[in-house]
Amino acid sequence: MNFGALSQSALYLISSSLFYPALAVLLVAFVGLAVSFGAFLAEWSERARLVKPAAADWPAILRGRRRLDHYMGATLAQLQQLLERPSAAWSEVERLWLSAGGQARKKLDFLRVLVRLGPSTGLIATLIPMSSGLAGLSQGDMSRLSSDLVVAFTATVVGLAVGVTAYVLHSVRARWVEADLEMLELVLTARAEARLGPRPD
Repeated sequence: MNFGALSQSALYLISSSLFYPALAVLLVAFVGLAVSFGAFLAEWSERARLVKPAAADWPAILRGRRRLDHYMGATLAQLQQLLERPSAAWSEVERLWLSAGGQARKKLDFLRVLVRLGPSTGLIATLIPMSSGLAGLSQGDMSRLSSDLVVAFTATVVGLAVGVTAYVLHSVRARWVEADLEMLELVLTARAEARLGPRPD
């Protein structure tokens, strides 16, 4: 038994069996990117409608006497309810802050996956038909080569488009999240200190 030939046949069989799953994953990634792009536009539209406070309004906002028009306004409302309770404590405020930060960053996970998944599956779906196309070329089958190359280059384009677009969306949304969390931490800390006193070490 020729172990080298057997190994090559096994690897070729495994590689060929990955082609259609790679195409399916690439298609799902593209659909997921389209949904994420729609959510991005909706969030951008919502943020564009937010009213930015003037510099003179910040003292009242930090003391809780004025409402802050903020994308994470639900967290601020929870803080206000928390501080109105007689048993409010810094540990609950910190738990609220950590929960808000975790939920905000969790929205970026899918885009982070698409950044890696798109080009990777696109490369898999590119190399597999190219190998079969080159095998057809060795047999003089030019039509097979041309059809396989069309599939290969199409998969490359789609995979790169998914990865690049997901990277842009992730970068913009990550900047939004960090700015939101910085402002949220400022307001949370100021209001909690006004109600509960200095934060314990």
